[in-house]
Amino acid sequence: MPQVGVISSAAACLRWAVLGCVLVAPSLEANAREYKEPDEQTLDRHGHYHSRNGSTVHQPAHTRDGSKPSGASAHCRDGTWSFSHTRRGTCSRHGGVASWVR
Repeated sequence: MPQVGVISSAAACLRWAVLGCVLVAPSLEANAREYKEPDEQTLDRHGHYHSRNGSTVHQPAHTRDGSKPSGASAHCRDGTWSFSHTRRGTCSRHGGVASWVR
């Protein structure tokens, strides 16, 4: 049978973990980037993929006039623009990230 002190210590750790999540979660949302779908008429590709978190993302594409499209999150080294919602894996099949868009 477990000791009472061990159980109360575990319960205290769990309470601190939950409190930490409650305090940190709002700050993460405040830093979330707003995502906009690009104007399809300005792009040379129109496909989409599903990210690891399940969201649908426009595949990297070139713009017809070479300008930065709305909703772009990064410029890839091969000249395409990425619309990735996270930094992980962005431009991975396009030579990597040349620059991030704010």
